[in-house]
Amino acid sequence: MVRHRIARLASLVVLFAAPAFSQTLHDVAKRVNDHYNHLNSLEAKYTERYSGMGMNKTETGTLLLKKPGKMRWSYAAPEGKLFVLDGKNAYFYTPGDAQAQVIPAKKLDDMRSPLRFLLGHTNLEKELDHLTMNSSGDRAYFTGVPKGMEERVKEFTVAVQAATGAILGLKVEEIDGSTTEFTFSALKENVPVKDSDFTFTPPVGVEIVSGMPPV
Repeated sequence: MVRHRIARLASLVVLFAAPAFSQTLHDVAKRVNDHYNHLNSLEAKYTERYSGMGMNKTETGTLLLKKPGKMRWSYAAPEGKLFVLDGKNAYFYTPGDAQAQVIPAKKLDDMRSPLRFLLGHTNLEKELDHLTMNSSGDRAYFTGVPKGMEERVKEFTVAVQAATGAILGLKVEEIDGSTTEFTFSALKENVPVKDSDFTFTPPVGVEIVSGMPPV
């Protein structure tokens, strides 16, 4: 009887000590998909770190997303810098510049663009080629290459909270050796947002011109 009780206790210890989520790529990817396919909007604080082309810089700000495919990256440092995607076009503006750049969303290959699928119809296994997954503690790390960005991106990593599917960070390693990394915090889901939040209005005297996104 005592042996049976000890064996039962041992099995319970193993059960509750085991991770609360499946370690399989498909199951965790589905958790991420389900999490974001039920969202209409998202707000988060972000830190962006870039290394490459002889530069190392860190920028911070607030990210706002809304279905379908709308984003607004409002930078606090440097204050006034903007990246706005209104669903059709993307706008880039840096304080002090005489011009803001616009590029059609379908031609966008900016490093922020892979995040668009989170507020479309999310499917990690279809969005990323050569997908693999590693886990550490309560986090899982998906690595692959975003479809259509093979000529620019060497490796794209998505860090998620495996138990919930919430995305906590992105890391993009480009073919030229440069790296862009985003970390997210203070996530607020299904916050009230308006379409006007994703309208770019240039400062007085600033001209909007066609172009490619700056680094």
